[in-house]
Amino acid sequence: MRSWAVTLAVAVVAAAAGYAFYAWHDREDDAARLAAASLWSQPLRDVAGAPKTLKQWRGQVLIVNFWATWCAPCREEIPVFVKLQREYGERGLQFVGVAIDQPEKVGPFAREFGINYPLLVGGLDAAEWSRSLGNRAGALPFTVIVGRDGSVRLSHLGALKESELLPYIRTLL
Repeated sequence: MRSWAVTLAVAVVAAAAGYAFYAWHDREDDAARLAAASLWSQPLRDVAGAPKTLKQWRGQVLIVNFWATWCAPCREEIPVFVKLQREYGERGLQFVGVAIDQPEKVGPFAREFGINYPLLVGGLDAAEWSRSLGNRAGALPFTVIVGRDGSVRLSHLGALKESELLPYIRTLL
């Protein structure tokens, strides 16, 4: 009789855990869908102060990089982005930098590094936006790769190397 009660208790606990996991996982899926939708509508400004959203690059392979002028790992990966934008831009690859920084610092930085892709300035709102896209630590750099279909294919915290990016780029192009 006692083993029957233990078996029943284990079954009840397992069922409750399964339901909790399902509900949690479903909420995460909803959050991911909302974050992907926000990717296209998040209001930002370019370096000159003009309002922009990422909608204009929909249908391209989009690499959105959250960065700042004071971020050492960001400074390391930017030359790789410049090179890949030059090599693959005509095939439908588009890098977009979202600076979590002050607009007056971004323009001179872009000229110094020869940045050949659009830079948008998001400030602290962009930091929160990056969290919704998977940057739970809120650290920089943080990169999101979006396929031509608009789906987020990779969210990556930390500097990316060319060897890490190329397989995604080649597969998605």
